[in-house]
Amino acid sequence: MNKKKAMALVLAATTALSPVTAFAAVEPVEGADVAKKSSDAAPDWQEYNNLIAQIKMETDTAKREELMHQAEDILMETNAIVPLYYYNDPYMLKENVKGVYSNVYGFKYFMFADPGEGKDALRIYMASEPDKLDPALNSTMDGGCLAANSFTGLCSYNDKGEVELALADKYEVSEDGLTYTFTMKDGLKWSDGSELTAKDFEYSWKRAADPKTAADYSYMYNGIATNEDGSLNVKASEDGKTFVVNLKAPCAYFLDLCTFPTFYPVPQASVEAEEGWETNPGLWAQEAGFVSNGAFVLKEWKHNESMVYEKNPNYYRADEVKVERLEFMLSDDDAAPYAAYQAGDLDFIDSIPTDETAAVLDSPEFHIVDQLGTYYMCFNVNSPLFEGKTPEQANAMRRAFSIIIDREYIAENIGQTGQVVANTFVPAIMLDGNGGEFRANDDAYTYPNEEAVGYFDPSYDAYEANCEEARKLLESAGYKFGDDGMLSDETPLTVTYVTNEGAGNVQIAEALQQDFAALGIDMVIDTKEWSVFLNERKAGNFDLARNGWVADFNDPINMLEMWTTESGNNDAQLGK
Repeated sequence: MNKKKAMALVLAATTALSPVTAFAAVEPVEGADVAKKSSDAAPDWQEYNNLIAQIKMETDTAKREELMHQAEDILMETNAIVPLYYYNDPYMLKENVKGVYSNVYGFKYFMFADPGEGKDALRIYMASEPDKLDPALNSTMDGGCLAANSFTGLCSYNDKGEVELALADKYEVSEDGLTYTFTMKDGLKWSDGSELTAKDFEYSWKRAADPKTAADYSYMYNGIATNEDGSLNVKASEDGKTFVVNLKAPCAYFLDLCTFPTFYPVPQASVEAEEGWETNPGLWAQEAGFVSNGAFVLKEWKHNESMVYEKNPNYYRADEVKVERLEFMLSDDDAAPYAAYQAGDLDFIDSIPTDETAAVLDSPEFHIVDQLGTYYMCFNVNSPLFEGKTPEQANAMRRAFSIIIDREYIAENIGQTGQVVANTFVPAIMLDGNGGEFRANDDAYTYPNEEAVGYFDPSYDAYEANCEEARKLLESAGYKFGDDGMLSDETPLTVTYVTNEGAGNVQIAEALQQDFAALGIDMVIDTKEWSVFLNERKAGNFDLARNGWVADFNDPINMLEMWTTESGNNDAQLGK
């Protein structure tokens, strides 16, 4: 049977809503985000904010795991987050190039690569025009990779995926786990030769956490204690040698946070030298030549075309860097970089056209790295699509869309590199903090769909039953169906899906369009250039949008805290 043509034609005679798990009310927690309900159809979100704040203060690991499952239940019961598959990371690398490595968080590291005999440059394709290069303001994977090669924090990841000290020479933790004291390495410098000290970290962390900076990842600082004026309780010594961080509660992944771009230092003199920096804090890093402290410095930037990074002689491990230049090709088109790679004009590409994937699977230059992440689509819960609907009806509509998606088709025919279909937001293989995997049925928790280990059955065997359930859900929201199982002309349903121009993303959009058409739902695909797409999605200018999230560290809270009201990554507009 052709999966994309198959339809379940049984009309629903009764209405049904997705089951909702009942939880005890969560008490307000000091410091929790305050949710607003700007749409009558949107879910109430204060309980979720309180729950996340409680999780971040919880020290009992078993209780913490229980609360995180409760949080994912609440999130998934909105049906605003529609997981499609769990990420892996395919890329191609020329055999002569050694020492490039990637980790489960999607970061690529080029600083310790050997480009091969007689070569001093690596030619790379990772993405199109980057949106932000200020590490505090970046919220994309490609931007994060650029930051990881041009900035360095207190800690970093090595080629084994382990956290190791970077700019910090050593650290101490108080007995109660609340105070970290970092001692800086001697002789640290910015790329312009000026001194880099612990005072740069105090400035940069306070800047990133300040609401005026509008950093999407500012919520990652929520575990750090604050002073009376609301600033972070972090302090550099007068001589700039030590950096003290005070936490609200012990945090097992705190050193992992110290590897993340939002926690990198930025040069205050450069940031504040730009006219208008107070209202546009990223101005200092919008053109080539800005000061950084990592292995490479951006020397040339032809927007929407190319970027050239050169070795930073003031990098603290400069004597280990064999690559003199990183030459990046920028393109929205997967085909052009692939052609350049095949012609020998590129050494590394991390995007392969769908129609070429099968041909490279057995190549020694083709690699797949596991990733802790989920590719998903999200609804804007405040979209006019839900105007006049109750929260229950809007929820029913969203679930109907979710369960009729043929995820197996997307993974097998578009992904093609062994992606696992997703029926949870927290990805497979993510740890639970108690010695096991979070996505599992065990004594601590059983998923609503026990057999599928998730919130619904995504298999094609469940397709017809899912279609029947979807019709019932839409009927409960006021929609009518004809004898053919398709939406009646009396109650049409049109939705706009926003995506960027990447070929794979467009193909997924087209697959979704066909899935929704099986019930008579009309989906309009709105394709936008990368930076425009990001801004539109962030602003909530969409009904449905493609999205993806790769974890910043191996703990479910990183997948869950992004949906708090004040998070800059809460594109679903929950509580906004």
